[in-house]
Amino acid sequence: MIQALNGTTGVLGIIGNPVSHSRSPVMQNAALQACGLNYVYVPFEVAPDSLGEAVAGLKALGVAGINVTIPYKTEVMKYLDGLDETAVAAGAVNTVNNESGRLIGYNTDGEGLLRALSSDLDFTPHGRTILLIGAGGAARGALAALCRGGARQVIVYNRTHRTAVELVSIMAARYSATRLIALPDITALESALPTVDLVVNATSLGMKGEKIPWLKLELLPHTAKVYDMVYAPPHTELLGESARLGLRAANGLGMLAAQGEGAFSVWTGVTPPSGLMQSVLSGIYDD
Repeated sequence: MIQALNGTTGVLGIIGNPVSHSRSPVMQNAALQACGLNYVYVPFEVAPDSLGEAVAGLKALGVAGINVTIPYKTEVMKYLDGLDETAVAAGAVNTVNNESGRLIGYNTDGEGLLRALSSDLDFTPHGRTILLIGAGGAARGALAALCRGGARQVIVYNRTHRTAVELVSIMAARYSATRLIALPDITALESALPTVDLVVNATSLGMKGEKIPWLKLELLPHTAKVYDMVYAPPHTELLGESARLGLRAANGLGMLAAQGEGAFSVWTGVTPPSGLMQSVLSGIYDD
């Protein structure tokens, strides 16, 4: 239960499309309550042609901060007053903080991913080969984090090859120690799979129960692991297929909690209770 609202209650929230599936409100409000902070966190679904107006409206209303989710993590950058180095490095924003009337973009996704890989899959990217599915805002944050984590090679596959090439080109200039490859087609993807240590799905594929039919997990080494950033539903077709093949896999709840903790600290200057957000999410999805 959130605190009683009053005239000084600060507003936090999340913008995206769709956003009704988001579990950020329940975990963020639980953390705000636990810390005794006078804020409320709410979802805002924004139409594709209204992002600029929405950001301007949030600023005009004095909203204290927001999360940004699919599909606006990259597009939102042009409407902000400034970017933290985490957002510049990732080329995407998932957290916006209202700093004395200036909206500043941050990226807590990358660190959230690394923490989730470590805790949920006992995986660190250092010296490893990783296949990243997708080239949108979520993939940008993931790719930057994997490079910072010392990945030897990151292979990017996106259904629109040009977008993958653009992403790899941008990141290669920033992270020269990691070999980055944009795969041109499914044939190249199938050839690469036997060399992969980890697959990361950074797309929305699976949110509606769909399969990723062109991703042939059976070609992976038996030691490979799979991380699906999708967390709703908690058991995607990708995770089901991983289980059938005996591959260790995890959904995006750990990353959601970890990036949420980072965003919470950006907005409030307070570290939320350790493990609280993860336990709240686990309770929601305890089958």
